[in-house]
Amino acid sequence: MPIQTLNPATEDVVKTFPEHSDAEVDAAIAKSVAAYREIRAWSFDKRAKSMRKAAKILDDEAEAFGKILTLEMGKTLTAAIAEVKKCAWVCRYYADMAQEHLADEMVETDAAKSYRAYLPIGPVLAVMPWNYPFWQVFRFAAPALMAGNTGLLKHASNVPQSALLISEIFERAGFPDGAFQTLLIGGAKVERVLRDNRVQAATLTGSEPAGSAVAAVCGELIKPTVLELGGSDAFIIMPSADLDKAVEVGTKARTQNNGQSCIAAKRFIIHEDIYEDVKARFVKAFRGLKIGDPMDTDTDVGPLVSEQARKDIAAQVETAITQGADRVWGGDVMDGDGFYFRPGILENIEKGNIAYSEEIFGPVALLFKVSSIDDAVTLANDSPFGLGSAIFTQDKDEQQKAIRNIDAGATFVNSMTSSDPRLPFGGTKRSGYGRELAAEGIRAFCNCKTVSIAG
Repeated sequence: MPIQTLNPATEDVVKTFPEHSDAEVDAAIAKSVAAYREIRAWSFDKRAKSMRKAAKILDDEAEAFGKILTLEMGKTLTAAIAEVKKCAWVCRYYADMAQEHLADEMVETDAAKSYRAYLPIGPVLAVMPWNYPFWQVFRFAAPALMAGNTGLLKHASNVPQSALLISEIFERAGFPDGAFQTLLIGGAKVERVLRDNRVQAATLTGSEPAGSAVAAVCGELIKPTVLELGGSDAFIIMPSADLDKAVEVGTKARTQNNGQSCIAAKRFIIHEDIYEDVKARFVKAFRGLKIGDPMDTDTDVGPLVSEQARKDIAAQVETAITQGADRVWGGDVMDGDGFYFRPGILENIEKGNIAYSEEIFGPVALLFKVSSIDDAVTLANDSPFGLGSAIFTQDKDEQQKAIRNIDAGATFVNSMTSSDPRLPFGGTKRSGYGRELAAEGIRAFCNCKTVSIAG
């Protein structure tokens, strides 16, 4: 795949970039090692000063950066600007909290003094996807740099301008030269970087095959990894729910980022007593979505990221229908320029149907009918994925059953699944392992060292 900006709203190639040579990659890794030696010696206050400057740059230039995100992958400009501002939030969060999260933890033992110390480990390779070009990177980069590590970014090949901007932001913020660098390389070159002894660990957000490949290499080399992979999140609606709110939030949760989000609500599990009512409400909500130019501030849904992505999702929908699912609304390719796909709704999806088990990475809602909270939880768990989940109910017992029994990295009650710098983020099963954000995220790439002093 060429490293280029291709506008998914117009299908025009905007800019193409040459791939970095092996020599250029080696030089970047050497700079990362040198920067690590410098930044690990910095105080938390000095790191925080630069991180707060990065946050200010993000806030001050949010609209300009947002337009690049929209140009490269098609998200609405409103969503893109919000993404940039969220990155400023995570920078400020770790500027404020890193020292507390990594403080020595005293433990009483027979020694005169003993404690856990959290120490940086060195250069970390981040393999990142196109769907949140800034957020996916900053939620790794902010804690990594505040811990005293350095980062090497292999971003998706269709968002090179976003990738280069991120490196530039950290450079402008005053971090050491080489502290965070973008490698313009294709996926075939990732293994070479992973096998470099100077690279100490890797983090990947993306597809299950990509995660498996990175984990296999790092497993062989005994290098730590954090993986955030796909999801097919359950969104349960029970009779006591505020149905207006559930459908409003559910529609947003399914169509956010043009439906291209790992933690998007994908499987809507609805109690039979309210099923027809909720279905009708969803149809009305989906019909009312404005699909169009993502640069327009009143657009709800822009194009999918690429022609291939649209072909893949259209094929999944048609296969699901061939296998017995019913099309309630939409779910089809739209005519004209750009990779536009009408948000859709499917129902009557039986076990064995492609839509039952596969993630559909586009704006297609899957409706399921159940007769009890126990059946809802069982269906929610009948998936190879376990990233996020949500339940809408006023019944406290139902809330607790979902919280305790859904196999996922998160359960949100009466709200949309989202990521928050203050809370750990990650999945179970084939959705990956490890946690980003909060204390867990900054400790993920630290050496948790035992220190024991006899006296």
